[in-house]
Amino acid sequence: MTVDLNVIIDTLWVVIASVLVFSMQAGFALVESGFTRSKNAANIMMKNFMDYSIGALVFFVFGFSLMFNGSNFGLFGTPDLFVSGDYSGLGLIIPLLAFVFFQTVFCSTSVTIVSGAVAERMKFSTYLVFSAIMTAIIYPISGHWVWGGGWLAQLGFHDFAGSSVVHALGGFAALAGVKLLGARQGKFNPDGSSNTIHGHGLTLAAMGVFVLWIGWFGFNAGSTLTASDPEAIAHVMMTTNLAPAAAAVTTLVISWIKDKPSVGAAMNGALAGLVGVTAGCDLVSPLGAIVIGIVSGVVMMVGSDLLERKFKLDDAVGAIPVHGFCGVVGTILTGLLATTDGLLYGGGVSFFGIQVLGALVIATWGFVSSFIIFIALKRIMGLRVTKEEERQGLDLSEHGESAYAEF
Repeated sequence: MTVDLNVIIDTLWVVIASVLVFSMQAGFALVESGFTRSKNAANIMMKNFMDYSIGALVFFVFGFSLMFNGSNFGLFGTPDLFVSGDYSGLGLIIPLLAFVFFQTVFCSTSVTIVSGAVAERMKFSTYLVFSAIMTAIIYPISGHWVWGGGWLAQLGFHDFAGSSVVHALGGFAALAGVKLLGARQGKFNPDGSSNTIHGHGLTLAAMGVFVLWIGWFGFNAGSTLTASDPEAIAHVMMTTNLAPAAAAVTTLVISWIKDKPSVGAAMNGALAGLVGVTAGCDLVSPLGAIVIGIVSGVVMMVGSDLLERKFKLDDAVGAIPVHGFCGVVGTILTGLLATTDGLLYGGGVSFFGIQVLGALVIATWGFVSSFIIFIALKRIMGLRVTKEEERQGLDLSEHGESAYAEF
């Protein structure tokens, strides 16, 4: 059998992009570990490791079909097992299993966002069950709405690589978990003021951000699913590069004006810019990407302050403002700045309105569905470790071993 050269090249491109996205799991693990205390580092690593291990199995067995196997009223696909259905309707040029692999690493990215926000106090067993449910049901359903031919896709909603589908969903799922879990011990004082709980390794977190930034080129540019359009790939690469740079500089300046130039703020700023530009990286201009980066940086800083000071919510790594808030904002800004149909480019209010609707619906779905699951798990298994286990650290209390046994 002769295989067309273009198919071979496209397949290699998607597989390479998938591996880059897979490397983002290591980036998330490093960021989350660095931003949290050393006594919880092994627990963080295990959650990220099992996010992917469980997620790869669950998504292949069930989740992929719910997302891509036809469409039932635009709400969800037809469930099957082990990708055994008829997927010819997807119109893929690349082999189906290459596409399954690409979508698997995307799914795991969304789930692992929750890990950092609930760090240092959630039961490992409970987290694993939630991870499996999110992979099997929560992510595939909203993913179907956008990428599986569902109702949002039919309306013309645009989320090229997942500002809402992946990041806002994960961020607002994390918000549900943080709301029900409560804060870590020592985070808030009786008078409502907050204390900074320092992470143990900013160098680890910085390396994680670099890994994520590199992986994001596969995340966004790989979503073209073809190597035959070099102009599109180059454009996505450039917008994906400019937004985090602008966001990092923005958050550095803001933190410097407030006090000192914050390492953590700049790193989360870069991630905020990456999240923000992901929806419209194919449609906005390079200048538009810079604008999205600046706005995302501001949103991340303001959102972090609001969560902690006004709402007394303890997000251990800043995942909610970075992924949740900036995912929504980036999707909406696509409706303004897209050079084809954006409101600021004369596209009218229709596309902008659809972007607002889609972003808010996906965020709401992520929060409400996760809140219900977390409540059920709280009653069945319990969400939180004991106070003594939290003080001891989850490395020893949950796993019986320490990430830094010799120190």
